[in-house]
Amino acid sequence: MKIEQIYTGCLAQGAYYITSNGEAAIVDPLREVQPYLDRLEKDGVQLKYIFETHFHADFVSGHLDLKKKTGATIIYGPNAVAAFDCVSAKDNEIFPLGNIKIKVLHTPGHTMESATFLLIDENEKDHCIFSGDTLFLGDVGRPDLAQKAANMTKEELAGLLYESLMHKIMPLADNVIVYPAHGAGSACGKNMMKETVDTLGNQKRINYALNQPDKDSFIKAVTDDLLPPPGYFGMNVAMNKQGYESFETVLNNGMKALTPDEFEAAAENTEALILDTRANSDFYKGYIPQSVNIGLAGDFAPWVGAMIVDVKQPILLVADPGKEEEAVTRLSRVGFDNVLGHLKGGFNAWLRAGKEADTVNRVSAQAFAENADVNKDTIIDVRKESEYAAEHVENAYSKPLAYINKWIRDIKPEAHFFLYCAGGYRSMVAASILQARGYRNFTEVAGGFTDISKTGIPKTDFVCQSKTMKI
Repeated sequence: MKIEQIYTGCLAQGAYYITSNGEAAIVDPLREVQPYLDRLEKDGVQLKYIFETHFHADFVSGHLDLKKKTGATIIYGPNAVAAFDCVSAKDNEIFPLGNIKIKVLHTPGHTMESATFLLIDENEKDHCIFSGDTLFLGDVGRPDLAQKAANMTKEELAGLLYESLMHKIMPLADNVIVYPAHGAGSACGKNMMKETVDTLGNQKRINYALNQPDKDSFIKAVTDDLLPPPGYFGMNVAMNKQGYESFETVLNNGMKALTPDEFEAAAENTEALILDTRANSDFYKGYIPQSVNIGLAGDFAPWVGAMIVDVKQPILLVADPGKEEEAVTRLSRVGFDNVLGHLKGGFNAWLRAGKEADTVNRVSAQAFAENADVNKDTIIDVRKESEYAAEHVENAYSKPLAYINKWIRDIKPEAHFFLYCAGGYRSMVAASILQARGYRNFTEVAGGFTDISKTGIPKTDFVCQSKTMKI
């Protein structure tokens, strides 16, 4: 028996590859399936099952392409209804795999079909659980994503989650290994650990959700302070339920190389969004007007989902030469399949063709500290509220990037402001969106609060809840 966790950091997502005596199973596969096919061929094993812990909201799974290429059976927990051939397993149903068994534990709460898969080894011992979004390390799955589908409140779903955990997971032995679907950074939970593997016994000791005194306390604990889910989540659920274009088709479309003239014509004649995936340190120096900058080097796909929202949005891609395939692949993981092509030769080709370019007004943290007056100037912090609460520039407004479509309406074009995040990634995303919408009245700070904190500008952890932005 062999179990391998295949962890994708930019999505904070864990897929699992399991083999035993010539047979294999994959749990929660990523969209691009060729790496799995290569592994199966290398190991000389036949893929028998594709286990899905639930209909994922934060990424598009590779289950359909994988089934098409291998003939493996797709297995969900009870209550799963899909537009393709799959098995909606019964609670406690067992699926043999080589010399081991996979037992389905129905664990509703995160979603109604959520299942935890218990691996029973060659010696009939409970070895590990693939807990999906039911149990994370340090947290449990958020119970607010399936409210509409289940016609239930988040509190009712949290109550179901409590019953699932107490009656299906907690009775398992402490030495059972926990393999969750996500880790720190995922929007599917709020308190996840950076570690990606743990024992159930340790989780019983340290996981706040598993240590609530009663059901009511559990419901309150897991429903408090939930941030609104990203707008693309519902569309990813629909794609996972109803089906999607093959990854090869999406990749071929996105890899269409467009000359600067062709790219310009496509931008003018379609409703495509120009997505520039270069580093913010390059973008600010020059970019195609109206572009939105979301750097490939950061949490690219989740921020694309949060900022663009509509997975059907046509996209024209600008990337560093050689990075186009990576960009298209990572977009497809969150369902953004409508990439019309990319700029051949990257932004330098655009400049060589004599095309118009724009820039962002960026200053160093030191220049910001020397020229900004925290008592007079308007300063906007686009980090998360928790980051802001830990420490921020004195009198700065907390306006998280995730909510830019709301707070952008408070900005008056004639009033200047400064803009910063933690290191420059998110503030440049915000800057590109602001300029695409006609706002030019700001200065973005390079290096963000990381560099600002090294200067003498006044800083504080005081949070005034009543402070509202009026600029």
